[in-house]
Amino acid sequence: MAAVLSSRAAPLPCSPVLSSAKPIPKPTLRHSVVRCTAQEAGPSTGTSITPPPGFKPPEPKRFSVRPDKLLDIIGASLALPFRLGTGAFVLGYSVSFVSQDAIPSTQYAMGFAGIKLKETSKLGPRPEKPIEIYEFESCPFCRKVREMTTVLDLDVLFYPCPKNGPNFRPKAIQMGGKRQFPYMVDPNTGVAMYESDDIIRYLANKYGDGTVPPMLSLGLLTTLTAGFAMIGRGGRGSSYTPSKPPPLPLELWAYEASPFCKIVREVLVELELPHLLHSTARGSPKRQILFEKVGHFQAPFLEDPNTGIKMFESAEIIDYLKATYAIQ
Repeated sequence: MAAVLSSRAAPLPCSPVLSSAKPIPKPTLRHSVVRCTAQEAGPSTGTSITPPPGFKPPEPKRFSVRPDKLLDIIGASLALPFRLGTGAFVLGYSVSFVSQDAIPSTQYAMGFAGIKLKETSKLGPRPEKPIEIYEFESCPFCRKVREMTTVLDLDVLFYPCPKNGPNFRPKAIQMGGKRQFPYMVDPNTGVAMYESDDIIRYLANKYGDGTVPPMLSLGLLTTLTAGFAMIGRGGRGSSYTPSKPPPLPLELWAYEASPFCKIVREVLVELELPHLLHSTARGSPKRQILFEKVGHFQAPFLEDPNTGIKMFESAEIIDYLKATYAIQ
């Protein structure tokens, strides 16, 4: 299941107000290796970031759910029918069935019974630097934007803004002047803006073919179904858990529609851990990149440059994040 689907929600104030788009000074940002400033990382705890003693990343397991996470996965899966799979496929996705020999073993492809899926997509212009988004997991307006970044196969540097979070929520309010989320910054163009629908249209025009998927263009119905999609998570991903700020953002290979990815993202938001998300929905070329990188594709996959840990398996990733970053 993790390979197929893979990839918390009392709403906080994130209702739309009049849109705002304004140029910003070009931020200092590096793709793949992004360093947090002292303000972004938060106050120093004086504690080094180290993995749990004796920690060893688990071997990836296909089509499995750890028993204690079964209800979490079921609750997170409610998003699939409510959103009709939006955020599971990239722009221009198409698939055909070919023989197993038609695709070499060095190329990622899902297969069964001697048949493999040949998946293709039609992506728009690629940004040089990741889009930056200040948001939190349980906000329906934020979900809409995350779905669009998945459709466009964009890498995004997420700055989590949970309720009572001491670092990125105040910073976002200072930058944009409003207590409203999501807040997007595009370092490639100098554009910063509020309003989920405006952000979606901007991204579609700049990094897609100008079209917005049907499930993201239904106005109030889109927002309602995005909210219903999070009913099964009971407000997870909305409130801050005291944590140690990482010197470097973590990196997560994931995509919005996956319930396995969602439960990991909830913990990243609650711990206020900035993370660079490499979108890997069906049809994404980054599936092949990860396949070549580690010899296997499965989402989520976490890379922590602060400890050197690289790992699959959502349940174990959650345990690792809490043991490494939560202040006990």
